[in-house]
Amino acid sequence: MKQQRLLFVCLGNICRSPAAEEIMRQIILKTPQLRDLFEVDSAGIGPWHEGQLPDSRMRYHGKLHGYDFHHIARQIKANDFDRFDLVFGMDSGNMSDLKGLVRDDRALSKIRCLADYMTQHPDYKVIPDPYYGDDEDFELAIALIEDACAGLANALKLQMK
Repeated sequence: MKQQRLLFVCLGNICRSPAAEEIMRQIILKTPQLRDLFEVDSAGIGPWHEGQLPDSRMRYHGKLHGYDFHHIARQIKANDFDRFDLVFGMDSGNMSDLKGLVRDDRALSKIRCLADYMTQHPDYKVIPDPYYGDDEDFELAIALIEDACAGLANALKLQMK
């Protein structure tokens, strides 16, 4: 199987998407069936935080869970739909923005909502942006992302059979 590339996208690429990138990377590294078959990256809808590390609060809460969120923020580009096999938005706004960027049905078919892969949080249909929230909002975002990435890893394993 050829290596597949996964892209996680949120609004500014400083909270949810760099967390999803690193959480998914860790799951892939710990899953023999997935190791070496998937590459992950993240990006933001807008350019506001390009060149910055993830939000300090997200980095702090990530460390509490054993993660090192160190991605340098970048804005998604149209050619990312050529470079990546699947593109995951975090909420309905991200999904709408992503769909507005695509040029064709092939690119449109690559867009997924990461929250659709959650199995432990049935009351959540999106991964809410913690940026304007407090510690509880960052903890919730990490819990939802961990759940969604675990579900995504299971889906990818099933796809390989």
